[in-house]
Amino acid sequence: MVAMVSGFFAIFAEVLLPGLAVLCQDWRILQAVVTVPLLLLLSYWCCASVFPESPRWLWSTAQIHQAKRSFLEFSTRNGVCPQEQMFPSESLLSEMDSVHGEDCRPCYHSVLELRRTRIIWKNCLILSFALFIGTGIQYCFTRNLHSYSTNFYFSYFIRIITGALAAVFLCITVNHFGRRGILLLSAIITGLSSLLLLALTQYLQGGLVLVLSMVGLLFSQALAQLSVFFACEVMPTVVRGGCLGLVLSSGCVGMAASSLMELQNNSGYFLHHVIFATFAVLSVLSIMLLPESKRKPLPDSLTEGENQRRPPLYVSRPDRDNLPLLHTRHPLSEYNPENYSFLVSATRKMLSKDTLPYRISVPSHPPLLEDETQGMNES
Repeated sequence: MVAMVSGFFAIFAEVLLPGLAVLCQDWRILQAVVTVPLLLLLSYWCCASVFPESPRWLWSTAQIHQAKRSFLEFSTRNGVCPQEQMFPSESLLSEMDSVHGEDCRPCYHSVLELRRTRIIWKNCLILSFALFIGTGIQYCFTRNLHSYSTNFYFSYFIRIITGALAAVFLCITVNHFGRRGILLLSAIITGLSSLLLLALTQYLQGGLVLVLSMVGLLFSQALAQLSVFFACEVMPTVVRGGCLGLVLSSGCVGMAASSLMELQNNSGYFLHHVIFATFAVLSVLSIMLLPESKRKPLPDSLTEGENQRRPPLYVSRPDRDNLPLLHTRHPLSEYNPENYSFLVSATRKMLSKDTLPYRISVPSHPPLLEDETQGMNES
C-alpha cells in the first residue's frame, strides 16, 4: 500500500512541476526549489520519535528490546491500550522473549548476502529487468507523439495522464487477478505495441499510431509501477530496503537511456527501439518465473524468501492434484461382454466333448420334492 501511495504522490509531483517551472522562470531556481525539500529527509535521523523504526524489521533482525519499544510506541499513537485488550501486552512481550531468548544478538543482513541465495536473487534480477524495460521503452512511445504536436507539454501531460490511469488500473485489477498475472499482461501488451510500431509505423494510419503509442505508454508505466510494488512484497524484510534500492536503480538506468536519446537528437533511435522491444519479449518469459504474493504473508527472513515458489502456469482440477508419471489403464468393470462371450463359447466346447474328466449324471428317479408336489395335487 505504501508503494502505491508513493506512486500517486510521484504523479502529483509531476503535475505540479510545470507550474513551478513557469513560476521560477530559470532552471537554476527550479533546481533549488526541487532540491531544498529533500533536506527534510534528514529528520529521519534527527527526529527518531517522529519517524520510528519498523517493528517488523526490528523483530526480523532479532532486536528484541527496540522492537518492544517501537511496538508500545505505535500502540500509544494509535490510541490502543494493550492492558485493556483480551490478551495483555505482557503475554505478547513474553512471547517475543520466549521465541528469541534473552541472550540473542541482533543479526543484520546486507545485499551482498544475495550471492548465496537462489530464489531471492532471481526475483530481484527479474523485477529489476522489468522496471528497466518499463522506464526505458517509454521514450519509444512518446517520440511518436511529437508528430501530432511539437509542444513539449503535450507529450508531457499525456505521459502523466497515462501514468495516473496505470496506477488506477493496478489498484482495480492487481488484488483480483494477482500481481504476476497483471505484470505479465502489461509486459505482453507493451512488447506487442512496441513491435507493431517498430514494423508497421509507415504502413499504419496516424490515428492507429497514436492509439498504439498511448496504449504502449499506459502499460509500460503499469509495468514499471507494478515492478516496484511487487518487489516490496516479494523481497524479505531483512533485505527489503537494499533489494528495493537495486530495483529502483535499474529504473533510473532506463530513464537515463531515454535522456541520452534526447541529447543525441534521436540518433540511434531505431537501435534503441529494437533493443527495448526485444527486451520486452524476453521479460514475458522471465516474469513467469516469479512467485505470486497475493494474499500471502510477507517473507521476513532469507529462508522464507527462498521458500517462495512460482504457481503452476495452468490451474489444475481439484480431483487431479496427484497425477501419475505414467499412464495407467483403468481397471476393468466386473461385467465385460467380450469376456462373457469367451466364457460361454469355452463352456460349450467343453460340454460337447466326450472325453471329459467328469460326466454329469442324470438321476434315475425324479426328486422327492416333485413326488410330494404331485401327491398333494392328486389329493
